Amino acid sequence: MQALGTTLTASDEAISMAAEYLRDGRLVAFPTETVYGLGADARNDDAVARIFAAKDRPSFNPLIVHIADLAGAETLGAFNNLARSLAERFWPGPLSLVLPRLPGSGLSLLVSAGLDTVALRVPAHPLAQDLLARFGGPIAAPSANRAGEVSPTTAAHVADSLGDAPDLILDGGECTVGLESTVIDLCGARPAILRHGAVTREQLEKILGPIEDASVPDADQKPRSPGQIAKHYAPSIPLRIDVSDIRPNEAFVAFGEPPKGDATIVRNLSPSGDVVEAAARLFATLRELDRPEYAGIAVAPVPETGIGRAINDRLRRAAAAHKD
Repeated sequence: MQALGTTLTASDEAISMAAEYLRDGRLVAFPTETVYGLGADARNDDAVARIFAAKDRPSFNPLIVHIADLAGAETLGAFNNLARSLAERFWPGPLSLVLPRLPGSGLSLLVSAGLDTVALRVPAHPLAQDLLARFGGPIAAPSANRAGEVSPTTAAHVADSLGDAPDLILDGGECTVGLESTVIDLCGARPAILRHGAVTREQLEKILGPIEDASVPDADQKPRSPGQIAKHYAPSIPLRIDVSDIRPNEAFVAFGEPPKGDATIVRNLSPSGDVVEAAARLFATLRELDRPEYAGIAVAPVPETGIGRAINDRLRRAAAAHKD
């Protein structure tokens, strides 16, 4: 038996061990196509509580439940025709559906943070799929980092943020999408985006028609989804967004054309101006530049189209942490 807190390269033996850890109520960090998740048995109250403790996460912030397929999801949430249409189009993939939680789901109430809904997703990453199949049940898995920090896209990011809080970290390499899943709420009279992600509003509206953007809740409203807290995804040093100027001792994050002038350090999310490439690089770039020797991080404008909306959503929340 491996010692707790171990990072293991994904292998048949390591994935089987991870499934056994989950059955024992332990925490396992694993990759999805979006970011690394901190997983626990979604039916085990104590295990889910350990997620909140490990992340120092507010108890009112719901968790996303990962399942292997649509058939499994239908045992947990109440699907209507629109929900099935979205699942059939985008699953497996980076889309989470918020649906009424079925009374007999067996899910821990902590997963829903006191709400009568549940967020469900079928991940596309083959390692996540393998782990779900071997575990044989739903896995609650928010991003594997301390609450409010930049989300992890490598196993090393998980270890840097959470230390030995996960009982096991499965190293499956870098995440390909690099942003958390889009979250769409189908419980109201009109579908609403609760979090922007790789599945874009335009793609969703082709199936749903016009949808509401509820990604920033009112101040007195409890979050209906992960990622709705205004101050979120934040580096420890100040972050400026939508800028073209370079200030002394700042790290500069470019998009497309590099900046004119002398920067302490420059990283480019996408030299070709590709928002998909920028999304995949975003969190790793912010983590790399989050160093005390820099006065802050300045980020060039990113187009507010497609997945660019999700990038800008994360950047606005990260910048908000330093406005008080």
